[in-house]
Amino acid sequence: MEIRLARLEDANHFVEFNKAMALETEGKILDGPLLEAAVKAVFEDPNKGFYVAAEDKGQVVGGLMVTYEWSDWRNGWWWWIQSVYIRPEARGRKIYSLLYDFVKRRAREAGDVYGIRLYVEYENELAARVYEKLGMEREHYHMYAEQL
Repeated sequence: MEIRLARLEDANHFVEFNKAMALETEGKILDGPLLEAAVKAVFEDPNKGFYVAAEDKGQVVGGLMVTYEWSDWRNGWWWWIQSVYIRPEARGRKIYSLLYDFVKRRAREAGDVYGIRLYVEYENELAARVYEKLGMEREHYHMYAEQL
């Protein structure tokens, strides 16, 4: 299993992963052309974040995206893990753990990252247990949003 920074030629995998994840977790069907443009935008502008790929025997079997949030309380960055997806046939092999370790290592190497965050659906207790097992703690914040 190789965990690596994703490359532009991996973009189609992340489009596929996002479509599958949205349908699986929220019952949403994402707009293909919009999603493709959005995924490619991350590869074209590193200020938006980066993707990490898990590759097994030449096939990308999972991945995630990291985006950034500046904290003026801490004078450092929060890295947000988003768009986590592991192909169903590859689940149960601790691939997310490998991806998370890769992100943590890069965050420590960056030197200006305060911490790593992610959000998870309330009902996704399996994912929550995985995150807690890896050392993440449930925070005391509620998330609010308004679509514009």
